[in-house]
Amino acid sequence: MSDTLLTIIVPCFNEEEVLPETTKRLQEVLNDAIEENLISDKSNIMYVDDGSKDRTWAIISGYAKKSDSITGLKLTRNFGHQRALIAGMETARRQADCIISIDADLQDDVKVIRDFLIKYHEGYDVVYGVRDKRETDTFFKRNTALGFYKMMGKLGVEMVPNHADFRLLSKRALDEFVKYQEENVFIRCIVPLLGFKSTKVYYNRSERFAGESKYPLKKMLNFAIDGLTSFSVVPMRLVAYLGGIFFVIGLMMIVYILVRHFTGHAVTGWSSIILSIWLIGGVQLMAMGVIGEYIGKIFNETKHRPRYSIEQDLYTGRMEQGGKTMTPDVFGRAGVTLCDWT
Repeated sequence: MSDTLLTIIVPCFNEEEVLPETTKRLQEVLNDAIEENLISDKSNIMYVDDGSKDRTWAIISGYAKKSDSITGLKLTRNFGHQRALIAGMETARRQADCIISIDADLQDDVKVIRDFLIKYHEGYDVVYGVRDKRETDTFFKRNTALGFYKMMGKLGVEMVPNHADFRLLSKRALDEFVKYQEENVFIRCIVPLLGFKSTKVYYNRSERFAGESKYPLKKMLNFAIDGLTSFSVVPMRLVAYLGGIFFVIGLMMIVYILVRHFTGHAVTGWSSIILSIWLIGGVQLMAMGVIGEYIGKIFNETKHRPRYSIEQDLYTGRMEQGGKTMTPDVFGRAGVTLCDWT
């Protein structure tokens, strides 16, 4: 029997519709991996409830009562997908030999978790799940995503194209990851910075099994802006270059105006003045916006607030007891309502 303890971390936000099927498929994957001697029989699934408003936590705690392989964290409020994932990673690293992060919506192929584990046993500390195709995405989302990856690459930000947050990290990679304590979190750019031996596993992405997407267009744009401004100062440099270009254009305009004046062709142009005001004003506002974005991030970093707060932890106590099921009394003190979910 392998002694590799795996924890599968699943961030959840209002996922009551998909949790039963997600649990079924992940447990099947765990059982198969245990039978193949890839992982320990104490391996588990950790759901991280990121401030859900529906019955997500009640379902998680109910499953945790019935199965030793299911645990959970309940955050005090909605902190966002990336921070919920970090909460799970920082909690799991105390016990797990490796972790795999995956979304609850079943768009990522759980069957390739076996391939992740094989690569881990081959000596890889980081295994990226990479989409082989993006046929399930809309034309707009597919092309904007590809454009984002290309732009980030040209700006000097190291990313794995078509990789989201479906990955495996070994314990030592995880220990190194938690040293990155910045407030503006963009995990998919931090992991390549770790420098450990890595590889990719390709898979086909499916449609969401149930529920609604947690990343509408506005949230996707904010996510992209956060990633860009957290790992590159190139936008600020571009603003500086743009300022230099307009300074040169201004000098050329001065020369042009002087020549027109001394040759007797000077004509006061209201349109050109208004156009210049609007153009320069627009550039200045854009520059202020870019600089303000960076100043805002500096402001957030200097406060050093916790990135998340845990209300209930079903993982730590269970793992310290060797994977045994917690007693009803422990659940009762935690304030968890247990139900027989099917």
